[in-house]
Amino acid sequence: MRIFLYILPLIFCHTVSLAQNYTVFHTGSDKDTITQPQGGICMMGGSSEDDNAMRWFLNRAAGGDILVLRTSGSNGYNNYMYSQLGVKVNSVETIVCNNAKASDELYVQQKVATAEAIWFAGGDQGEYVKYWRGTKIDSLINDGILNRNIVVGGTSAGMAIMGKFIYTGRNGSVTSEQALANPYHSRVTIDSARFLDNHFLEDVITDTHYDDPDRRGRHVTFMARIMTDFQVAAKGIACDEYTAVCIDKDGIARVFGEYPKSNDNAYFLRPNCGLTDFSPELCAKNQPLSWSHMDRAIWVYKVKGTKEGNNTFDLKDWITGDGGTWEYWYVNQGSLGMKATDQADCLLLHRNNQSFASLEISPNPASDMLKVDLHGEILKDVKLLSPAGKVIEIPTSSFDQSLFNVSQLPAGTYILVLTTDNRTFIGKFIKQ
Repeated sequence: MRIFLYILPLIFCHTVSLAQNYTVFHTGSDKDTITQPQGGICMMGGSSEDDNAMRWFLNRAAGGDILVLRTSGSNGYNNYMYSQLGVKVNSVETIVCNNAKASDELYVQQKVATAEAIWFAGGDQGEYVKYWRGTKIDSLINDGILNRNIVVGGTSAGMAIMGKFIYTGRNGSVTSEQALANPYHSRVTIDSARFLDNHFLEDVITDTHYDDPDRRGRHVTFMARIMTDFQVAAKGIACDEYTAVCIDKDGIARVFGEYPKSNDNAYFLRPNCGLTDFSPELCAKNQPLSWSHMDRAIWVYKVKGTKEGNNTFDLKDWITGDGGTWEYWYVNQGSLGMKATDQADCLLLHRNNQSFASLEISPNPASDMLKVDLHGEILKDVKLLSPAGKVIEIPTSSFDQSLFNVSQLPAGTYILVLTTDNRTFIGKFIKQ
């Protein structure tokens, strides 16, 4: 049965409930529109949404139809997205899935199949996985990401399901203290089965509400478990409350927040790629986690969120950042420590990925010209990074296919990233 409330001509707000499997709240046009969305991922750390990040999300729908999926709650997003942010969209529809059977409903499937943007509300990420993974809904969402270039996003539980690995919380929320004391605590529940096909998040596990309560220790434990159980060099992305990370189709992550008014941060965690063996020293049941490697086990880029979202991190290489600071994180006998660092050593970056290779550089140290060996491949792109991973602007006249002019650089240590059609070469050199 449908109940329609007509508010304005051509703009409809109505609620639909069918057999109690799902409830619909619709705002805007009832006619589907087809636009050319720009793709991307928007993730928020919980509490209230960041308006500027949400505008980024809506703009990438290119005036299309916005679908909000949730398993509890009501229509709180409808007016907010449709009329309060100044971004024109065709409609906003919230579907509350009351049970797993909602995934079998043709109406729900049709809405997923025609949306230009899909937003996952906060709630229970365990229910999201249980209700949608392995269903037609899951398939249609991934088809939209891969073939229709839709933009997806979510906050809190909605952010928790964005990575390849998911903390489900199915046995209750685990604290950092509990996780560090016992990485195999019953509440450390990591799901590795495929759900969303989000490029750039293939080996990532996310966490939210990072500052309230402190979740850094449990997030590090999640990564240690993934490395131990699945032999994957897990990475992490996390947001403080009121902070958002928005990732475009080129893998550039922009961080939105209210800094300097508020201390809003996002975090990008990866095992220290300069270590020969970066796996945890001890990750075992009923034993406190030890993952130290002389207090430099994990390399973390901490980024302040601003209104403009002008601080960034590049998820194509996980070494290039702008506006943030690097830290080492480490765990000694269940105690998490951290310290600032400006030394980045990624010569062993992606050692198991054949698309990356060490770059042969000579002479090293150098004063004027560097010679590089690309093994006959054609150079397509050049990046020069400081030891802290910040991009240094260089004129195109400084390099050709085998020579690189460093005579104008100040003395110091640098990282050179050269990309061909086949792979990326990475090397470190010293400028005298």
